[in-house]
Amino acid sequence: MDFTQFNLDPRLMQGIKKAGYDTATPIQEAAIPAALRGRDIIGTAQTGTGKTAAFVLPILNKLLTGQRNVTRTLIVTPTRELAEQIHDVIKVLSVGTKLKSATIYGGVGAAPQIQALRNGAEILVACPGRLLDLIQQGHAKMNHIEILVLDEADRMFDMGFLPDVRRIVKAVPEKRQTMMFSATFPADVELLAQQALKQPQKIAMGIIKPAHTVTHALYPVPPHLKSALLLELLKRTDTNSVLVFTRTKYRAQKVSQQILRAGFKVTSLHGDRSQGQRQTALKDFKSGTHPIMVATDIAARGLDVENISHVINYDMPDTADAYIHRIGRTGRAQRTGDAFTLITEEDKDMIRILERIMGSPIRRETLEGFDYTRPAPPRSDSGGRGRGAPREDSRRPPRPAPTPKSYGRNRLAPRKIK
Repeated sequence: MDFTQFNLDPRLMQGIKKAGYDTATPIQEAAIPAALRGRDIIGTAQTGTGKTAAFVLPILNKLLTGQRNVTRTLIVTPTRELAEQIHDVIKVLSVGTKLKSATIYGGVGAAPQIQALRNGAEILVACPGRLLDLIQQGHAKMNHIEILVLDEADRMFDMGFLPDVRRIVKAVPEKRQTMMFSATFPADVELLAQQALKQPQKIAMGIIKPAHTVTHALYPVPPHLKSALLLELLKRTDTNSVLVFTRTKYRAQKVSQQILRAGFKVTSLHGDRSQGQRQTALKDFKSGTHPIMVATDIAARGLDVENISHVINYDMPDTADAYIHRIGRTGRAQRTGDAFTLITEEDKDMIRILERIMGSPIRRETLEGFDYTRPAPPRSDSGGRGRGAPREDSRRPPRPAPTPKSYGRNRLAPRKIK
């Protein structure tokens, strides 16, 4: 479906052209007409499918008529990185208009954000905590909100933000259009949807399985040889841009230092980095100045970087959903990509679950010439992935032990590669 068929305001076509949009993606084709009609929407879509434009374009179209220089749209999102990425999409698509948008989040000074509110930003892209602060201080006025978007609702639930989101929902006018996007719907998110939306149109676009454009491989390795194997993979693999995921902040920092010492240009993204450091890391990764980035799951959702050729799971994620979102950073927009996961004996239950979801075994790989028999060095600290290791979000509940039925033994033999 061509974007001209949506009958959008002609002033938006300049931004659509600048964004390089030609044919609408399935989520855009389904969501944009419903949003233009003013319907409440519950949307589920795999990452990299154009979801952000699916709600931004109808928002811009509506804001081009009616009152200006007051906040009429609020987009709530869980992380600062995602807020900035949505803001970037808005800036590109609104280039032919005079609409103003602003980001609201903690970790940086509030003064520029307050000034943006005073200047009459029509669109706010906000994280819950700082937004509530500014509402309570009287800087953020919610009385003219016509459209509310709750993006990555399940991620906000994971991070403990749902009570704040409920307060925000109560702060905006009851008469409004509401759009909620969530990859999964745990009970609390379902309840929020029932409370916040009215007769929503449900739009689901293939979130059950990982993107078909991604090739998966598992690399069995003793825990103490993970870093050595990772470095060998980086040396031997023809990569363009590599995103390495670890489970903890400590591990992300440690692994990035090991990669740096091996002679690679690397940066990192995790919860212990300041907002300025995060923005610099993302900028350097996107530009290719640092073609490798080591990150925790803070970057697993919403990270929009083109041409990531490889995602490497240094640690197996907690859930199948987290795996899908991690590897969704590559193979985007019909490009192909590779997902490598370093696995140990304790990951076997999660592997069974993933193989059940995919409907086939995931191939095992070994590196030719790599010494898998090297003994572990004497332990000098407790900084490993161990069961007691701290996680990025201390409020996140521990993963329950999987209780899958028998999925059968994986009979795919390891395949050696050079």
